[in-house]
Amino acid sequence: MTADKLSMPLNIQASTETLFDISALETELTQSKTPILPLKNAVKSIFEKQIQQFQEKHNIVLLIQERSHAIDIILTLAWSYYNLGENAALLAVGGYGRGELHPYSDVDLLLLHDAEHSLDENKLDEMSESNKAFIDNLQCFIALLWDIGLEIGHSVRTVDECISEATTDITIISNLMESRLITGDRVLYEQLSSQLSPENIWPTKDFTAAKIKEKKQRYLKFNETAYNLEPNIKEGPGGLRDIQIIGWVAKRHFGVENLKELVGHNFLTPHEYEQLENGQNFLWNIRFALHILCKRHEERLLFDYQRELAEQFGYVDCEGKLAVERFMTDYYQTVMQLERLNEMLLQYFQEVIVFSGTGTEPKKINRRFINYKGYIAAANQNIFRNYPFALLEIFLLICQNPELKGVRASTIRLIRAHNYLIDDSFRKDLRCRTLFMEILRQPFGITHEMRRMNRYGVLAAYIPEFKQIVGQMQHDLYHAYTVDEHTLRVLRNTRRLFVDKHVHELPLASKIAQYITKPELLYLAALFHDIAKGRGGRHAELGAVDVEQFCQKHDLSLWDTRLVTWLVRNHLVMSMTAQRKDINDPAVIHEFALLVGDSQYLDYLYMLTVSDIRATSPKVWNSWKDSLLSQLYNLTRIALTKGLENQQHQDEYIKNSKTIALGLLTEKNYSESSVAELWSALPDEYFIKFQAEEIVWQSEAIIDNTAQNNTSLENSSLENSLLEKNKTLVLIRTHDERGGTEIFIYTKKEEHVFALVTSTLAKLFLDVTEAKTISSSNDQTYHTYYVLEEDGSAVTDKERIETIRLSLEEQLSLSQHSQNKFELPAITHRLSRSQKQFSLKTKVQFDEDLENNQTLMTITASNRPALLSHIGQALIECNVSLEDAKISTFGEKVEDIFVIRDKNKQIITDIKQQENIRRAIIGRIDELE
Repeated sequence: MTADKLSMPLNIQASTETLFDISALETELTQSKTPILPLKNAVKSIFEKQIQQFQEKHNIVLLIQERSHAIDIILTLAWSYYNLGENAALLAVGGYGRGELHPYSDVDLLLLHDAEHSLDENKLDEMSESNKAFIDNLQCFIALLWDIGLEIGHSVRTVDECISEATTDITIISNLMESRLITGDRVLYEQLSSQLSPENIWPTKDFTAAKIKEKKQRYLKFNETAYNLEPNIKEGPGGLRDIQIIGWVAKRHFGVENLKELVGHNFLTPHEYEQLENGQNFLWNIRFALHILCKRHEERLLFDYQRELAEQFGYVDCEGKLAVERFMTDYYQTVMQLERLNEMLLQYFQEVIVFSGTGTEPKKINRRFINYKGYIAAANQNIFRNYPFALLEIFLLICQNPELKGVRASTIRLIRAHNYLIDDSFRKDLRCRTLFMEILRQPFGITHEMRRMNRYGVLAAYIPEFKQIVGQMQHDLYHAYTVDEHTLRVLRNTRRLFVDKHVHELPLASKIAQYITKPELLYLAALFHDIAKGRGGRHAELGAVDVEQFCQKHDLSLWDTRLVTWLVRNHLVMSMTAQRKDINDPAVIHEFALLVGDSQYLDYLYMLTVSDIRATSPKVWNSWKDSLLSQLYNLTRIALTKGLENQQHQDEYIKNSKTIALGLLTEKNYSESSVAELWSALPDEYFIKFQAEEIVWQSEAIIDNTAQNNTSLENSSLENSLLEKNKTLVLIRTHDERGGTEIFIYTKKEEHVFALVTSTLAKLFLDVTEAKTISSSNDQTYHTYYVLEEDGSAVTDKERIETIRLSLEEQLSLSQHSQNKFELPAITHRLSRSQKQFSLKTKVQFDEDLENNQTLMTITASNRPALLSHIGQALIECNVSLEDAKISTFGEKVEDIFVIRDKNKQIITDIKQQENIRRAIIGRIDELE
């Protein structure tokens, strides 16, 4: 159903004549041996002239109706050419039936024929000659439509066949309801129309219930949000399908031909109709442009097209926002408005149609609200005008009465109409401030009601800063949702930590939640943590100012205000520390503990951090991040328990690690002398970078391997003895505590190991999350890599693990015995469609760590296959020793930190040398573009 259904007014017929010369076409058809070329040229003319008209900003409603009318004429001429009019009718159905044709929309047709004319080709011998001719002409007609360039979807049925199919299929009845006669037998068409009435099939009540169920299933496909960053403008929540579903139900119940007629039935206000019409036209413009841009039927606003469409519609970069972000913000705000209207109108239909006749008496909830058939409703039309605080009270009552299914449609309209009452005086009202905080203190329904408040515009009205992030997109691959949608998902995640049935998701965070006495402080931090995004400047600092003022205005204690403010200001710190620093280093833990300062602050920050990351994108959270954050939390809690004045120094930490590891090894019957001999060649930093359990695992494998090699040497030739002596050891295990798969490589010192290993892992479709390298004084190196599968899970399949081990051994062995200069293996991975749309300028930054005699190199670049191996190759070319690497991927962007030294194991401070390294790395990364 459109805002104004096609009725072929004179202005459309007249404008259609500008698309092609109808009279000339009719003449050409009478003179041509075949209709293909004349009709094909006409279709081409329609397409080309409509593109020109669209670029000239012609009215979009007229454009799509003109196209529909023009195609009607083409089809009518083709139908007449094959003389198909007797006992058959050509019907437009679906979107074409509504008179809505975009450049590459399917032309949906129903070829209706009477029952006397059989189309069963198996009965050709029994058919009359006229029947055979009809079949031949029908086949030629359908073939002609494809030949002239029309994308058709067609069915050929009798009236009885149509009714039979429609009786059991909600999609078919919906399409047939919108059918209209293009040409042919009108009596046949009217027979079909009369039998499609609610009195014969699909009573209005059943039809409405089925359409609402269909909508819910459709929403599930899009994660129940219109805010996916590559939305479907037709099928997604708030998209064109949501407008159509209102039209279908309205036509079924009222028999109206367009949505404007619902105003006369008091189901739409003039303002609501205007919102629907404007929203539909906005989406139609985008869809029309999208078809032209893609040169095909495309309904998804993919990253590939968003920038070009933004430019096409005149958006420009300004005020710290990209043009594409401003364009998509307008899109999201439009579909959110349409989604709200759809919810309200379908609720109306449910009340009037589905739930009619139930006879349930309204139940009083309090003086202002009643329970009407399971839905909360205002007791009268003046409730919000007389009691403005009721605009918040209603959401609290829903939390407190879980039997309520939602808000009655008439009350939704009242809320929307009275949002203007939420002003400064409203926000200062003690009753309103108390109600809002009371909602956040409820044991049930917080997330649902905050979402409902957002849909009805109440949340943005009550917190004006929130309005600025509604529909605000972040044009990258890391954030899968708009800022407001992400914020509400963070709130949901924090809420789930306090619900028993979700304990299995985050056991540590859920355990901590049991001891949190004021969950509402966590929920407030969730609501405000990103509230300043898009304003320019550091959003955490700006958000902290906003939330501090909010807490003060809502009479929170000084301690509570400081906690919430601190959480918003530092909500990124724990994630950055875990992913970018060596959390095995006592100095790192002490620094982080100093920032936190208090175990309660640590508890709240940990819960907020895991909730935030999990709400960023379904693909971002993985077991590796889970383990890093858990480890950082546990180590920091230990440090806080001991007291910040009792910092554990590196010497003490190393001594403890050695003592624990040696004890475990002697329990396994390894001699202290063999362990001491192995460890004597290792630097102190080895015992800092690795935990005692990892030291034991590596040490026993090396000692065992050495013993086996010594046995082999006694029975081998000189050549084989040299091979055995330099044999690489590769160990792989799934590390449950670290949430990933650990690869340990013990091999002869070679400069190219990092580049070779990372390229091999890339070819095996493994993501490296961390790399550590330690060189011993006897020219051996200890390499550890933590890897995940592409889906973020650990490698657990035994055959897969063995394949990885053998591949690494083979590549390392070949490189050791090759006389040729090392070259990077060819990588055949292709960039994903989304990755191609995001290209970042590579940045290489150097920071000098004088205390540890090392240089920290931070590389920010586009995420590309084999990126690490190319960085490794660049370091080889610059004679740089790689000591450690922290790999952090944020969608299309990587921010990797490498600990490097020069070939003499010294810090790199020379500016010229740093610049040479920078150029080499950028050059290698550019090869991947």
